[in-house]
Amino acid sequence: MLRLTTFALCVALASALPAQTASAPAVNDLSRHDFLYAGESHDRRIFLVRGGKVVWSFDEPDGKGEISDAVMLSNGNILFAHQFAVEEITPEKKVIWRYDPPAGHEVHTAVPIGLDRVLYIQNGDPALLRVVNIRTNAVEKELTLATKMPPSTHGQFRHARLTPQGTLLVAHMDLNKVVEYDSNGKELWSFPGKGVWGVTPLENGNMLITDSVGVREVTRRGDVVWNWLKTDAPGVKFDNLQQAWRLPNGNTVIDNWGNEWNAASGKLGAETLQAIEVTPDKKVVWVMKAWGQDGLPSLGPATTLQFLDGPLANAKPEDVHFGDIR
Repeated sequence: MLRLTTFALCVALASALPAQTASAPAVNDLSRHDFLYAGESHDRRIFLVRGGKVVWSFDEPDGKGEISDAVMLSNGNILFAHQFAVEEITPEKKVIWRYDPPAGHEVHTAVPIGLDRVLYIQNGDPALLRVVNIRTNAVEKELTLATKMPPSTHGQFRHARLTPQGTLLVAHMDLNKVVEYDSNGKELWSFPGKGVWGVTPLENGNMLITDSVGVREVTRRGDVVWNWLKTDAPGVKFDNLQQAWRLPNGNTVIDNWGNEWNAASGKLGAETLQAIEVTPDKKVVWVMKAWGQDGLPSLGPATTLQFLDGPLANAKPEDVHFGDIR
């Protein structure tokens, strides 16, 4: 039987939807998707959830820095950036490569290119985009990226993603825009956003952009063809939007970070949701609130997810290129 808090949440969400679509979403059904999960928390933790259960986890409670980006490769290794380092570990948790930026610099995003190369952005003065061969440690590409306030390292960048065309979409958080670059650093396209946190290229050629206001699907002409705002689900408490993912069924998953660093926020498990899945018409069909209640694991604040079920089960996230670097 659902507890009263979960039931109340379902009722609130259902009442926020139009009458013709009003129905309680699946709350805390972790078996709905298989996924990799990580977040910016006090402890560096990564979880692999399959069939509703945590089947693998990584925990570095004494580690410094917050996990901002993580991806599981086709060989089972996990590449992740945790502010003060970026590293790749095996399923046995052995570190096979690690880069530690110099003092005063941070790394919050890392993208695999094949199984031998990593693209990362190093926040700092100057801010650098690099492609490194992790077998030889050779820097094969280095570009300088513009920032609003070079000395203000922490707020410069969070996420970047490669497109099927071999270009790079960069969320310039401090410049309030998304920029697409070619492999020579030439700006090809841009779109404004408020404190842009994440951007994902879609199969239809559009971009899914997440900022402090909401999520927008944007065409290369700059037309917004779909959006989701916090006001679209009044029963959902979202403190800080992080990223969004378009699923093969057309639904969109949006995750939410809760502030563990501020003691005043304290009760993250009581109200704050970690992720929701919405249909194209914005009906909430799944809610994740796994803070250790109802026999569920405590997954912590949500920053990045990678879905691994259905058509995505055999995906190879490293099967990308940056210009002629593959």
